[in-house]
Amino acid sequence: MWGIVLVVAAFILALIAFSFAWGAPIFAVPIVIIGAIVLGAADFRRRRRQVRRMHEVREEAKSQSVEFTPRDKETLASE
Repeated sequence: MWGIVLVVAAFILALIAFSFAWGAPIFAVPIVIIGAIVLGAADFRRRRRQVRRMHEVREEAKSQSVEFTPRDKETLASE
């Protein structure tokens, strides 16, 4: 008996709660989609800046010459 009462009570409470929030899916879905687009665009922008900075560092490193000491040349020699 308690199981049926519990299920019926839960169903009635769900109907009452849904009646107060009838338009929630209509407003929530577009808000979530817009939020996901904004977060995706922000992440994409951050990654582009990060990649651009990495390319700048690589170009800067290419323009600088590296001079090895005789000790460095000994350790770099492959055997």
